[in-house]
Amino acid sequence: MLRRKGLRSGYTTGACAAAAAKAAAMLLLVNMKKTGSEAEVPDSWVEVPFPDGGRRQFRIQNLRFKTEETKCLATASVIKDAGDDPDVTNGAEIRADVSIAPDHPELSNQGLGVRGSGLILRGGKGVGRITKPGLAVAIGEAAINPVPVSMIRAAVKEALLKYEIRDPDLEVTISVPDGEKIAKKTLNSRLGIIGGISILGTTGIVRPVSSEAWTATITASMDVAKAMGCGEIVLSAGRTSEKAHIKKYKLAEEAYVMMGDYLEFSLIEAGRHLFEQIHLCAQWAKMLKIAMSVPQTHVRHGAIDITKAVELLRGMGYRPRPASDEFNTAREIFDSIGSGQPQLFSRLCSAAKRYAEGIVSGIPVVTHLVSYGGDIIADSE
Repeated sequence: MLRRKGLRSGYTTGACAAAAAKAAAMLLLVNMKKTGSEAEVPDSWVEVPFPDGGRRQFRIQNLRFKTEETKCLATASVIKDAGDDPDVTNGAEIRADVSIAPDHPELSNQGLGVRGSGLILRGGKGVGRITKPGLAVAIGEAAINPVPVSMIRAAVKEALLKYEIRDPDLEVTISVPDGEKIAKKTLNSRLGIIGGISILGTTGIVRPVSSEAWTATITASMDVAKAMGCGEIVLSAGRTSEKAHIKKYKLAEEAYVMMGDYLEFSLIEAGRHLFEQIHLCAQWAKMLKIAMSVPQTHVRHGAIDITKAVELLRGMGYRPRPASDEFNTAREIFDSIGSGQPQLFSRLCSAAKRYAEGIVSGIPVVTHLVSYGGDIIADSE
């Protein structure tokens, strides 16, 4: 497994699918050429090409070959290892079933391939299906993104060349046995991906604790919102903030985008998508950072400078009680304000609004401060 700054890198669902597909194709093809009765099983490791021109090896599991009345079917799977990345699909079984495609003319209209290409690709159990516009895959198709499709195609082609079989098309079905359960931990349903997870990846490699997966979801969410006709977007720092906005304003589901800590990226993307208005929801500590012009609000990029935060609030009229002049956390500042100076909350929202509008020049931004109890308690003036 790859290593980066002491953390293990892993592989995407797309890379795992490509490896499983190649292994299953090899198992099918080698047994098609046999004359004996016992199924021959290839090596438990396969190597597949990656988009960067390199090659990686994968351990193959659950190799099975069976002959049915009308066809031979080979199965192989890869257990996804995301390395040290906290990926919900880590440990998932990515399975491929491969058979010779039946000779039906209409088949080319039912899969992600055409007859004569060597591959007809389908999504099976646990692989989601697209139900909303705006994504890289058309409505009605299996949620297997373009780069994984290319990786699977290239890997299967290598199996065909290895066994010098050029005539038949192979029907490849990718499935994830626990995919529907895993998908409940993702934002797939909001994006219109129903029934399972997506087969994803642009490089084949999962970088530990990287921003790639999160920012890709932000962009995809905005693509869907735009395609669904949403004129305004709601950027939320967390689930509590999002729920508070939904409870009060009840905008369309597709209008809500979980930005997490990627404030600047999300604002730039919203500007690029030309939304008419942006709502920005966050709890106290995040909103304080935004008002202090912090583009990336995760604590690993720096804790709040409490001294500067108090100075900012003093400029807005904050007068802490003498006994509370020194604070250790942002929460202590919030508690000290309480209900005695509620106008400070609106002024803080307005400062955050000015910073956000400086990033998305020309698009109005409304900021909403969410209490620790989960209610909107102030808006920008």
